[in-house]
Amino acid sequence: MIALKQSKYKIGIVCYPTYGGSGVVATELGMALANKNHEVHFISYSQPFRLDVFSDKINFHEVSVPNYPLFEYIPYEHNLTAKLVDVVLHEKLNLLHVHYAIPHAFAALSAKQILAAKGIHIPIITTLHGTDITLLGKDKSFKSVIEFAINNSDVVTAVSESLKKETLSSFNIKREIQVVPNFIDSSLYKHENNSGLRRSFVRDDEKLIIHISNFRKVKRVQDVLKVFSKIQDKVASKLILIGDGPERLEMEQLSRNLDLCDNVRFIGKLKAVERILSVSDLFLLPSATESFGLVALEAMASRVPVISTNTGGLPEVNIEGKTGFLLDVKDIKSMAEKSIELLSDEDKLMQFKECAYKHAMQFDLPNILPMYEAIYEDLISKSQ
Repeated sequence: MIALKQSKYKIGIVCYPTYGGSGVVATELGMALANKNHEVHFISYSQPFRLDVFSDKINFHEVSVPNYPLFEYIPYEHNLTAKLVDVVLHEKLNLLHVHYAIPHAFAALSAKQILAAKGIHIPIITTLHGTDITLLGKDKSFKSVIEFAINNSDVVTAVSESLKKETLSSFNIKREIQVVPNFIDSSLYKHENNSGLRRSFVRDDEKLIIHISNFRKVKRVQDVLKVFSKIQDKVASKLILIGDGPERLEMEQLSRNLDLCDNVRFIGKLKAVERILSVSDLFLLPSATESFGLVALEAMASRVPVISTNTGGLPEVNIEGKTGFLLDVKDIKSMAEKSIELLSDEDKLMQFKECAYKHAMQFDLPNILPMYEAIYEDLISKSQ
């Protein structure tokens, strides 16, 4: 009988399971930790979107949200708190790593108080991804709750310097915020020359442009179509849209209005976007705000230059004039001009593709994972 190697730490990860940057990062982080022999416990209301591997080191605990007749709205935060207490108690976790200040950090702090009454101390690391600061943080009714969640976590990290600065300027924060950037796993980006896949989207004389998001207003997805419409006037090309969300119907209607239907394909949600990125030529990201821009980094790791806005953490990812171009929000004309400039010059496009890849490798998982492991080790040593 083969003896299993004892796990280093038992780590609880609380995240949203849905299609989006924070969920992707939390899931990829958990899977990487499992590969490093940590025992990982995902805790959410459904299995994370990217969690599609089996490992004896990975566990999933579903937060049941029954519809009680007493409540007009389902009390998810209370059910999450109860589940956290249960998992920490019975799985003997060493720490909780929660993604988003509310509701996750707030629920974790409630669980921490309950566990303290039982003589159990559970350290909490909170990672800020952006929406809890840039959107919920603008709502004054949430301000005190977010401040409490941040100030009472044992460690707080932010995914970019931009997000850290915005958090410190928007809230009364009394503790240090460490910047640990988002990451990519370079092993996923094989850069295979899949000419068959590419030809399923474009002819040999056409360029392939791509956008990936959750189609929320903040992504300004209609601008993608407006930019593409101008590109198409100068460069034979097709546009692929990956993802789904509340703006989908508006995008489909705009596509018809701009007479783009024959050259635009809505692919829907995909777990692994690497294959399509690998055969693309240019990535468009006209967001109103991005705390980091993980999808831009994924594109760059696939050797795809990025035309993006210059907001939030994007300048920390997309380097002006090297990996792509940074333009003002709503500047559709300039985005189109820069896109055409790249797509019309094959040598320049290849140069940008190579620079994009090299820069993305700075955010490779082996460079970022040790930062989190060092935080875990420090927290756990202090709690023992």
